[in-house]
Amino acid sequence: MSGGVPGARPAADGARAVPAPAADPTAAGARPARPAAVAGRRPRATSGGVPGVRFRDASGSVPDGRLPGVSGGVPTARRGDVSRGVPGPRTRAVPGAPPPVATGGAPEAVAGAYHRRMRVLGRWAALVALAVAAAVAGCAPRPGGPAGAEDGVRDAVAARADLLPGLLGGAPLRSWSYRTLAVHRDGPARATADAELAYTLDGHDTAPATARRRLDLALRDGRWSVTADRPAEGHPPQLWDQGPVRAVRGARSLVLGAGQPEARLREVAAHADRAVPAVAGAWRDATWRGTVVVLVPAGLDAMAALLGDAPAAFRGVAAVTTGRTGGGAADRVVLNPEAYQGLGDFGRTFVLTHETAHVATRAATTAATPLWLSEGLADRIAYTGTGRAAADAAPALAEAVRAGRTPTALPADRDFAFGGDPAAAARAYEGAWLACELIADRWGGDRLAAFYRAAGGAGAPRAFRDVLGTTEEEFTRSWRERLRQELSSAPSR
Repeated sequence: MSGGVPGARPAADGARAVPAPAADPTAAGARPARPAAVAGRRPRATSGGVPGVRFRDASGSVPDGRLPGVSGGVPTARRGDVSRGVPGPRTRAVPGAPPPVATGGAPEAVAGAYHRRMRVLGRWAALVALAVAAAVAGCAPRPGGPAGAEDGVRDAVAARADLLPGLLGGAPLRSWSYRTLAVHRDGPARATADAELAYTLDGHDTAPATARRRLDLALRDGRWSVTADRPAEGHPPQLWDQGPVRAVRGARSLVLGAGQPEARLREVAAHADRAVPAVAGAWRDATWRGTVVVLVPAGLDAMAALLGDAPAAFRGVAAVTTGRTGGGAADRVVLNPEAYQGLGDFGRTFVLTHETAHVATRAATTAATPLWLSEGLADRIAYTGTGRAAADAAPALAEAVRAGRTPTALPADRDFAFGGDPAAAARAYEGAWLACELIADRWGGDRLAAFYRAAGGAGAPRAFRDVLGTTEEEFTRSWRERLRQELSSAPSR
């Protein structure tokens, strides 16, 4: 079964602190700021000139799409613009200065008048110099102003990514980052930030897993630090929000659990390691890395929280696969421990093989792919080699056929909905499996895979024509006849 993921307890507090900007130089009682050119410095930037976007990538690569930041130069005053010596007698008058003093009369009088004039002009030149310096400093980003404080918040959020390897129980990470989307100030020493967390698991993910987060920050001893990190409103939590995460690596799987003993996680990994080769033998696709990542929360309520839905929607559902049709996002198989533990050895392997098939076919699955095809193919792969007869593997559908209620059409998408009639959902899955069995028996497994890809591209009606050389109506008649043959002794009609 495949499902989407649409967030709610704060994670452990405490992140690396980042130096905050100095106090605002324009505050009351502060000394006037010197022109930025005096220091000759540019604003400090992190990670390639982008403040607040620190990216951890074990491969050394730098991601695209970073947030813009303040990384340009600071307006400067040219040397000597108001600081070169005192103007001489022929210097142009300073606007607003006292009128010139007459220079006629005795030499002593002229000299006295001249020196008095120079003292007045010197005072006016000093005032102009201070005014220009203040103007220049006002054009540059002020360390204690809103822009400087926001950069400090962004740096603290980016540094939060350093904790992710520990939060994931030491799982192998290839890249991880926090990207600040918005900063909200709440007074001079408190702020919140909306951010996007992105990470990829080394050897497993071909696209990043992402999550929206809301972080609280405080300014302490001149440094911004994260005090709380929780899911953004309307978004589901991550596994580490539900408790410490334990990671178990299988030969072809990675199992992450919260509130679960290590022995149970190792058992899940053993079944997942059996599932991967079964899927690889039936579905050859270079876009799939031949591995699976399984999340094992503490129980049904925790599973439902990870999926952003009510527990009732998943009661009796052993597992759900999250991802994005067509690929472009990391896939995760999320177990319902209560339903999964109620299964025997065969059932556990079957469930993980079915869900791994969804992971493998993700890139070829689109909104145009009918659910009977995606669920039917996953079941066919899971049943391959088990020797199960149709009547044994499709009891709900067999009961309906024997009662004279043979379906008149292939299962509709709505028949697979969570929380509906369990018997109707069982008949839908069983009918979908037998439809894919019919295609494989009549046209071959390779043609079934080609039909799946074509249906995701142009839709099932055209795929029936182009790949199988038939129509959906003709195929449905053959499928109904197959159901009667396999599931009952009733004559065709």
